[in-house]
Amino acid sequence: MPGDASTLPLHDAHPSGARVRRGRWRLSMPALVGSREAAIGGCALLSIVVCGVLVVVLAADRPSLFSATTHTGFYPHWMAGPLGGLVPGLTRSPTKLKYLFTGALVVMYVSYVIGLKYVPRLRSRWAIAAIVMVHAIFFLAPPLALTDVFNYVNYGRMEVVHHLNPYTTIPILEPHNDPSYYLSNWHQLLSPYGPLFTLMTFALVPLGVATSFWAIKAVLAAVSLGTIFLVWRCARLLGRDPVAAIVLVGLNPIVLVWGLGGDHNDFLMVFLIVLGFYLLLRSGAWVAGDEQAAVDPHVGQSEDRAGWRGSVLGWLWPLAPLEVGAGMAFVTAAAIKASGAILIPVVLAALLRAPRRVVQIVLGMAAAGVAVAVASLIAFGLHVPDLSTQSRLVTDVSVPNLLGLALGNGGETETLRAVLSGVLILTVLFCCVLAWRRKDAITASGWVTVALLVTLGWVLPWYVLWLLPLTALSSSRRLRTTALVLGVYFIIAWAPASGLLWNKIGFHPEKTSLGRLHQRYVKELLN
Repeated sequence: MPGDASTLPLHDAHPSGARVRRGRWRLSMPALVGSREAAIGGCALLSIVVCGVLVVVLAADRPSLFSATTHTGFYPHWMAGPLGGLVPGLTRSPTKLKYLFTGALVVMYVSYVIGLKYVPRLRSRWAIAAIVMVHAIFFLAPPLALTDVFNYVNYGRMEVVHHLNPYTTIPILEPHNDPSYYLSNWHQLLSPYGPLFTLMTFALVPLGVATSFWAIKAVLAAVSLGTIFLVWRCARLLGRDPVAAIVLVGLNPIVLVWGLGGDHNDFLMVFLIVLGFYLLLRSGAWVAGDEQAAVDPHVGQSEDRAGWRGSVLGWLWPLAPLEVGAGMAFVTAAAIKASGAILIPVVLAALLRAPRRVVQIVLGMAAAGVAVAVASLIAFGLHVPDLSTQSRLVTDVSVPNLLGLALGNGGETETLRAVLSGVLILTVLFCCVLAWRRKDAITASGWVTVALLVTLGWVLPWYVLWLLPLTALSSSRRLRTTALVLGVYFIIAWAPASGLLWNKIGFHPEKTSLGRLHQRYVKELLN
C-alpha cells in the first residue's frame, strides 16, 4: 500500500504522522483539521481553568458579594484560603467586580459548550487533568455566593454542642455566641436537610467551625470527582465516549462556581444516584434502552421469558448484590436530599419486565430505608426535615415566578404552585411509562429532572448538577440541548451583572405585591 503513511521509511515520516517529500514536510488535510480541532479543544480547557482561577482569586481577595459570609472588617484568613489577598491592587468597585465575575463566567460557559465538541478529540488525559485542576482551584475557594455550608455546620452543632434537635428547634433559639451562628443565616428555619446528611455534620463538630468548613469542602470535591469517575465507567459500559461524558459533567462552570465553590450537599446525592445506575449497568439491568444489549445480551433474557410466572422465592433468593446495592444507593441519596426520591419510581418502572431485579432493588431500598429510619429515630425521634416551609419559598427568577408574572399575577401564586405540582406528578407518571416501554431509566430520569427544575419555585443555579450525569449517559440529543439551554437560563438569571441589567430595563419582579410577600417570607426565615 504505497499510499499508506504507516509504510513510509523512518526517515520519510514525521512523528506526528505528516508525510514528507523532497526533504520538506507538510501536513495533509486530515492532519490540519485534526490539529485545528485539538487546538480549539485545548484553548477551551485553558480558558475554563484560567477563568476559574480568576473567579476564585476575585472572591478570596477581599470582602465582597462573591462571598456572602464576609463583610467589611470580617474576612478571616481561614475562610479566604491560601489564595486570599493575591491581587490587592484590583479594583474595589462593586460594579466592575460584578462585570469581571460575570464576564469570566460567560467565557467559561462558552468555552464549555465549545469544549463539548472539541475536547473529546484530545487525549483523555487532557480532559482529566483539566477536571482535576478546576476541582483543586474551587476547593481552595472561599464560600461562594451563599452561606449554606455554615448552615450545615450550625445545624450539626445545635445537636452536638447545645443538645437542640434541629428538626424541632429553630437556630435563633440556640446560644448566639456559638461561632457558627454568626456565619449561618437560616435562623428561623428548621433544618430541611436529610437525616443522613445531618448525622454526617454531627461527626464534624469536634473539628471546630473552621476545620469543619474545609472538611466539607474536601468531602464534596472528592465526591464530585467520584461521580465523574462513575460517569466515565458508565459511559464505557454503554459504549459511549467517556471523555465527552466527563466533560459534560465535570467542567460545567455553573456547577463549579455555584456548586463546588458554594459547597453544597447536592454532590453527595448525585454521587449516590450515579452509583445506583452504575451498579444496575454492571448487573446487566435494562436501564439505558436497547443499547444496553451490547453490554451483555444474555443477561435478563431468561428472566424476561419467565416474566411474572417465576416463583416469589426465586425472586427473593439468592440475593443479587449489585441490584441490592443499587436500591440502597437510591434510598441513601434521598436520605441525603429528598429531591433524589423522584427518580425511584422511574427506575423501577424501567425494570418491570424483570421482576426478580425489581424485587432485589426493592429489598435494597427497604434495607437502606430501615437503617436510615432507625438512625433518624435514635437521633431525632419521630421528627423529619422541614420540607414544607422550604417548598413555599420562591426565587424571583424561577420559572414558576416568571410564569406568574407573564400571567399577570405578580409572581407564583398558591394556585399556580398547585397546578405545577400536578404537572410534575403527571410528568413522573408519563416518564414511568416511557421508561417501561423503552427500558430506559436514564433518559426518562433526565426528563423528570428537567420537569422538577422548571416547576420548582425555589430553584438555584447549581441544581443543574442533578441533570448533568443523566444527560451525559443518555442517548437523547434533545435532553442534552435542554441541559445546555437551562445552563444559559441559570447564568442569565443569577450572574452578578444580571441585576444591573434588570435595573436598566426596569425588570423588578420583587416589587410586585406578591413579590414583596415572597421577599418578606424569606427575610423572616433569615432573621
